[in-house]
Amino acid sequence: MHSIITGFDPLRQPAVQFITDNLLLIAMAVSSGALLIWPMLRDRAAGPSVTTLMATQMINSRHAQLVDVRSADQFATGSVPNARNIPLVEIGQRAGELRKDRPVIVICDQGRASGRAALKLRAGGIGEVYVLAGGVAAWREAGLPIRK
Repeated sequence: MHSIITGFDPLRQPAVQFITDNLLLIAMAVSSGALLIWPMLRDRAAGPSVTTLMATQMINSRHAQLVDVRSADQFATGSVPNARNIPLVEIGQRAGELRKDRPVIVICDQGRASGRAALKLRAGGIGEVYVLAGGVAAWREAGLPIRK
């Protein structure tokens, strides 16, 4: 009779008690799960990525265009041979400099900023855009040539 009047259900009390006692722990679990999923969602939004091996195959067989989106100072310290430097802040305005009939491989320092550039290039009408996974760091690690 008491539960009908007050809306209190004694069978639900342990679950509510658990949630209120562990609210901080539950919030931390949800936050850490979101942080684990975020990079995967971000990478998927950036589009396909290629390894250094796949990139060299695309360069040799399909004449892929290489776009390094690092700053001019970073680009001057060493870059992938035949890469064109178009800094990330300019990529939207300079997308027209690239041929639309050839694939584009976007390169940055470690493969993080390239995703934003790839999105801008696709929005600029370039259909086939790839991100070099690991960026220039992966290129160096693979022992591939660097232009200085």
